[in-house]
Amino acid sequence: MSLLGQLPLRLTAEQAGWVLNCQAHDIPALISARLLKPLGNPAQNGAKHFATADVLETAKDRSWLVKVTNTISQHWQKQNSKKCRPVNGLQNGHSSFLELPARPKE
Repeated sequence: MSLLGQLPLRLTAEQAGWVLNCQAHDIPALISARLLKPLGNPAQNGAKHFATADVLETAKDRSWLVKVTNTISQHWQKQNSKKCRPVNGLQNGHSSFLELPARPKE
């Protein structure tokens, strides 16, 4: 990632994740929590870039790193709990058995 012995001035979400030791898919949660601010005003579904100097400076702050860690953990707990909710016809996460009509005798 370094060119000429230094990091690029702008980082993509993937690169920012690498610097922060998290995944690129964690970055939107950090943006939503206002722990990371992308450069400019990118579209909600557009590519986001981050100032390398800002990412490196904030990463030195232990309390900020704790907030990042907690935010990512809470985000994925919330996402995973959505997947475990019962759906119509399901109770307690288990499907009920469906009785099929008897097969006609030939």
